[in-house]
Amino acid sequence: MHLAIEHLPARGRPEQLLLLLHGWAQEAQALAPLADAVRQAFPQAAVLVPESATPADGGRRGRMWYSIEGLQQSLDTWPARVAEQLVPLQAWVLAQQQRLGVGPQATCLAGFSQGAILSLELVARHDGIAGRVLAFGGRFVVPPEQPPQHTTLHFFHGSDDNVFPVDGLKQTLDHLAARQGDATIDIAHGVGHQLHPALVDRALFRLRNHIPARTWRAALGAVPGRGQPADQD
Repeated sequence: MHLAIEHLPARGRPEQLLLLLHGWAQEAQALAPLADAVRQAFPQAAVLVPESATPADGGRRGRMWYSIEGLQQSLDTWPARVAEQLVPLQAWVLAQQQRLGVGPQATCLAGFSQGAILSLELVARHDGIAGRVLAFGGRFVVPPEQPPQHTTLHFFHGSDDNVFPVDGLKQTLDHLAARQGDATIDIAHGVGHQLHPALVDRALFRLRNHIPARTWRAALGAVPGRGQPADQD
């Protein structure tokens, strides 16, 4: 991968790090509106958008993180295709954190479609490598039996998404909630498989306003007799 977009604070060191991953048959510029929105909302954040070096299947314009050729006919190959990309992605995330001096809890992974899948699967395997994930139009390959406890998962989906239907995502949220995972979902009605401005607005709202469940647990744990708040919004 190579770094296609990098926004750094005008002054001072970055206080947050947001890493945005594009979808299949896209280029980094497809995430420019999201990168610009985040940059304006969080001027002290570093916002990076890498681009895969692999051309999309079938001569399609754009790039891909992994091939989807024949995937519908053999879904059992999906986990291996994704897992192959997680080692270099983990190394890249750690390198950017070290380069910019931003720790894991101040790091946010975000992605659309394939980029969302990679972000989710990375934190499922390396809990706490980032404090949050913004998953637009994406899902887990297989929902983890033990959800991340140090990463908050925010899902943003179109009600008319025909690539990853929203009903399956709602089941995933129930699965995560039953296992004390910290996850939220925002659904844009009448929206398909796309990075819609309404979903970007909700992502900014979640970044500004959602208090992670682990923060609540730490605070309430110091007060005898207090219960834990719900983990799912």
